Amino acid sequence: MFEEAQYLAPVTRKADGSIEVELSRSHPGFADQVYRERRNRIAELALRHTPGEPIPEVDYTPEEHDVWRIVSAELAVAHQELAVAEYLHGCERLALPKDRIPQLQEVSEALQPLTGFRYLPAAGLVELREFYGTLADSYFHSTQYIRHHSVPLYTPEPDVVHEVIGHANALASDRFAALYRLAGEAARRVEGREALEFVSKVFWFTLEFGVMAEGGDLKAYGAGILSSYGEIREFRGMDIRPLELAAMGTTAYDITHYQDVLFRAESMDHLEDVVGAFWATCDDESIARLSVAVSGRG
Repeated sequence: MFEEAQYLAPVTRKADGSIEVELSRSHPGFADQVYRERRNRIAELALRHTPGEPIPEVDYTPEEHDVWRIVSAELAVAHQELAVAEYLHGCERLALPKDRIPQLQEVSEALQPLTGFRYLPAAGLVELREFYGTLADSYFHSTQYIRHHSVPLYTPEPDVVHEVIGHANALASDRFAALYRLAGEAARRVEGREALEFVSKVFWFTLEFGVMAEGGDLKAYGAGILSSYGEIREFRGMDIRPLELAAMGTTAYDITHYQDVLFRAESMDHLEDVVGAFWATCDDESIARLSVAVSGRG
């Protein structure tokens, strides 16, 4: 229910130099001053990080580890039924802890020998081109905070559950990791803002909210579905459409609700042949042609 690099709570530096994460009034943690102070401190850790140095550790509380345990256990059951085999393969390779929140440095050190990917801490908003572009270098920007304990199975923004359970397990798969890198290369190759947004929308409807035919059933491979306790139980009832680049790159979506339009790949090979090949070769001109073709249909 959110888009990477676009739906994080704003982070500001106040006049006294302190960091403040601006939560909306509807956020579950808005009235919890202790939670808000922790969010501020965790954001400051990320802002102080120097690329190439170890990622700062967050001293998670027992209550925060409990949230991870609850969500991890519930999602693991759902994944066995509803996740694609390639994602489950990544889960087995990475073997994330189920009883505690792993540190991002720990996740990086486990991922790198598998697929070369590493994590970078994000305090909040990461500019679109930087977020996607660094995927080309096998880096993934990630938040470190966890959702509010009052609603462990819900978050209005991407937290460490989404970033790690959703994305890291996929990044532990060689085939998915290759697709992430191709998306990053595409984001660096295109020049115009419209072309970049087209690339990001294809990412949204695939690596964030993609579904796939597998074993006679519809399974999920997108991190946004696989990290959402509610959405993973609902996606099969949505408007499922064929995997089509022009449609994915021009379809509007609402980041505050479950995605009601999803695009189905027929297999991993199909996803790689269509989306992987697009990211490997696209440029501003080819994307403009795809966009014009859609407008012409309308």
